[in-house]
Amino acid sequence: MTGRPRIAFQGDPGANSDEACRAYFPGYEPVPHAAFDEAFDAVKSGDCALGMIPVENSIAGRVADVHHLLPSSGLKIIGEHFKPIHFQLMVNPGARLEDVRTVITMPFAASQCRRTLRALGVTIEPCGDTAASARTLAARPDPAKAAIAPALAAELYGLEIVMREIEDEAHNTTRFVVMTADRDPPLPPDGADCVTSFVFRVRNLPAALYKALGGFATNGVNMTKLESYMENGAFTATFFFSEVDGRPDDPALARAFEELSFFSDHFEILGVFAADAFRKQAYAAGSSSAQALIS
Repeated sequence: MTGRPRIAFQGDPGANSDEACRAYFPGYEPVPHAAFDEAFDAVKSGDCALGMIPVENSIAGRVADVHHLLPSSGLKIIGEHFKPIHFQLMVNPGARLEDVRTVITMPFAASQCRRTLRALGVTIEPCGDTAASARTLAARPDPAKAAIAPALAAELYGLEIVMREIEDEAHNTTRFVVMTADRDPPLPPDGADCVTSFVFRVRNLPAALYKALGGFATNGVNMTKLESYMENGAFTATFFFSEVDGRPDDPALARAFEELSFFSDHFEILGVFAADAFRKQAYAAGSSSAQALIS
């Protein structure tokens, strides 16, 4: 026992989630878990004070399992962090890149490195986690195999990096949310740019979704995310996971939520948290690109 507070993540030591924990919560002890629901349970039980959970990637899209677990977890979102993702191709000590025929990798990571894998002409050996790919290769050395994982994994498992930053796009970024078991966590300080995350299910009425969302437009609330997912495998019962700028006690957002609730039979706020500074940078870059196109 280290005496430090603990933060749960899904994956093996050396995974991107492990790197995120170390970068954003250096005073916490990162604790690995094999599955997302196990990481959630560790926070819920009090074994870990916080959870660091990836929800989406700028290349591969959303992490599907998480969207099903968030509403039922009993946890609250209290923060977000955007982490640039860099994948390294690593081999056993002494192995050569030209001898590699198979790459062990998590499919979600492989989808972010398609061009490199295609150029190498290798076959893919699926693995459940990026760091687990490195751990597997270290446990069963093979000069014809490589693994895709973060640099931390090469350090932890004694592997050599033969190709660096093999992700397809320089903008490759994963968004993480920070979760707590506190059912009523403190709100961000006044003046902070905030994000409110929530889920809802519309009533079975004609144009219910259109009407439910109308309040956000008429009240000038910026909606940054709206994603649908099925509940319990039912094709007719669709939940929506959404995020907006602002906090629920802002008059405009309060009015929008009142209208949303009228056309919904389930509505739940998952968290109110300070927006990561990365959002402003992304907005500024997007505005510059749009202005360049107009010009």
